[in-house]
Parts: sequence; C-alpha cells; structure tokens
Amino acid sequence: MRLLADENIPRLVVELLCSRGHDAIWVGEKAPGISDQEVLSLATTEKRTLITFDTDFGELVFRLGVGASFGVILFRIPPDLPSSIAQTVIEVLESRRDWTERFSVVDENRIRTRLLPSRNH
Repeated sequence: MRLLADENIPRLVVELLCSRGHDAIWVGEKAPGISDQEVLSLATTEKRTLITFDTDFGELVFRLGVGASFGVILFRIPPDLPSSIAQTVIEVLESRRDWTERFSVVDENRIRTRLLPSRNH
C-alpha cells in the first residue's frame, strides 16, 4: 500500500510499515512543517493514502472541498507508546483493502468509511 504518514504519526509507525512491505513515506522527513493543504496535495501528487491523527483533514475535504483523491485514514485512538500505536495502525491497515478513494475514521471500536467527494462537483 502506498502511504503518506502525516507528521503526527510516529516515525516508528512508518518504519514498521516499510518493514512489512508497504511503500510509506513520512511528512516529517520529506517536507517537515508543510500545511495540511500541502500534505493533501503531496498525497495526491504521489498517489498515496494519507494516514493522520489530525481531525482538520475532515473539514478540509468535506467542508472546504480540498481534493484528496487517494484517500485519508484518520486514526482517533488514544495516545500511547509509539510501538503500541504502530501495532494498531498496522493491524487496521492490513485488515481490509478498500482504503483508497475514501475518508476513513478509525477509533477504538469501529472503522467508519465514506467515499471522498468528487472533484468535479
């Protein structure tokens, strides 16, 4: 899976994803300090699904219409040690294959997903 990890995702998560065969890059290394809109643009340009803890992406995508054609996965899980976060992220990502073209919210009890708005509307 091609992933772009937002800066708020621990580096360890990205390293473990890569070790499991995912093509993951980390904003904190590739382009530290860029805005949320630039993060979405980078994900689109690089054809990657964004993983993040930042709830602002929902507003950007649904209220402001900022494009995110390859998907966003918002993790709403309690803060924990990076190793625990990494294990949760990996388990969730590898539990299904329908992440692209969707905005997904992952919390402790469920995964909610909906199609991203069309960029033509």
